Amino acid sequence: MKRLPIPDDVTGDEIDKSVRQELLSLPKTLAEDVARNLVMVAKLLDTEPEQAYGYARIALRLASRVAAVREAAGFASYAVGKYSEALAEFRAARRMTGNTELWPVMADCERGMGRPERALAMAGEPEVQKLDRAGQVEMRLVAAGARRDMGQADAAVVTLQSSELASHSIQPWTARLRYAYADALLAVGREDEAREWFAKALEADQGGTTDASDRLAELDGVEFVDALDPDEAAQDEAAQDEVETVTVTVTVTEAPEADSEPASAEPVADQPQDSDEPQDGDDR
Repeated sequence: MKRLPIPDDVTGDEIDKSVRQELLSLPKTLAEDVARNLVMVAKLLDTEPEQAYGYARIALRLASRVAAVREAAGFASYAVGKYSEALAEFRAARRMTGNTELWPVMADCERGMGRPERALAMAGEPEVQKLDRAGQVEMRLVAAGARRDMGQADAAVVTLQSSELASHSIQPWTARLRYAYADALLAVGREDEAREWFAKALEADQGGTTDASDRLAELDGVEFVDALDPDEAAQDEAAQDEVETVTVTVTVTEAPEADSEPASAEPVADQPQDSDEPQDGDDR
């Protein structure tokens, strides 16, 4: 695999201190090369996952015995839907470190591979008790998703009911948990409750991690129209030209003859024309 270009301002020093510590086992030049590729993975993972995957594969080829590299490769594979590959990398990282923090995403890989029953079984393993609160919430989200994959929509609703869901405290995972609960409620036909929880998710979603506002608008029957859509703009222009053509034709046809009596001087109010322009709608 050939090297991918890395901007000069990416030095490798941007990586987490713990990862830098792991790279000390490598020769200095190699460690710097791996670090720069890992920085590119982190920078591109959310916006350009395919590119991030490319940098992760390079780092993996250079330092496959470093746990942080295996973990980064796992997340890059996960981001592009290569779940079997991601699971293999996460398992390797876990063997190297003994940590359980990857347990929820490993279970979600099982879901991605079409094995929700395995994900659900993982939710009941002792490893879950070793997770911190955020990790346990992630595991609950995965378990609820597995229930829905298996057609157990009502069970998914129950799975998400927890002290974290009831809490008024806003945590990094609060918006996603509330959103998942709202979506689960909607799946079982509890629309009013779903709307309430989508609103709560939006309230907690300070970073815009969910599309709760769009889901709310959808439930409220609000339809968004892109005013800048070129095809729609062209249709509007054509319709307006047609209206103007009809107006001119009527004017010529009904014009009085030269020897007829003059028309009344009383002004006639302009008749309103239909407009194809979209009306303002309520935003979600």
